[in-house]
Amino acid sequence: MEVATTTDALTPHDLARALAAEIDPDVPTRDVIASFRLRPQAGPQFGYKSCGGPVQALAQSLHARLYGLPTDPDPLPTALDELLQATRTAQDNEQQAAVLVQLAEQLRNAAEIIKWAQYNAHWRQLPAPVFDKLKAATTTVRHLADGLEQTSPAFAARPAPATTPPATLPTTHGTGTTPARR
Repeated sequence: MEVATTTDALTPHDLARALAAEIDPDVPTRDVIASFRLRPQAGPQFGYKSCGGPVQALAQSLHARLYGLPTDPDPLPTALDELLQATRTAQDNEQQAAVLVQLAEQLRNAAEIIKWAQYNAHWRQLPAPVFDKLKAATTTVRHLADGLEQTSPAFAARPAPATTPPATLPTTHGTGTTPARR
């Protein structure tokens, strides 16, 4: 068996996408839950156990088990940390566009979390301004996610920047200003 290198090893996100694709190739991973149960014949032997939850959490656990990493009983996702690291290594246009698309997906997840907090604030009868601010935050985050998704194709279409530093921009003599950006 060939050992996977760091460049071709599956990530938790890859596993979540593969699991979600079993339902539909276009379904966002945040919208998929997984459920496992024993066959009725095996129930008595294993105590009729079952498990389930968000496919993203299942993918993280599966990733840890496959690669011999420690499994946290209740891991908090670190996708944004990993995404931040990816910005430092994304060299080509497609990678840069993919980072923005993934960030848009994470922002949509954040909007769902904020929406949950908004409903929770209502149920707990917190002051109305708390509910209103959470509602506004949900709208703003969704707007940001849409904007990133709409702009990401521009990164894939443009040529990658040259590896040599750009020449200094000329200044207009006498006015102290630089030419406007195009």
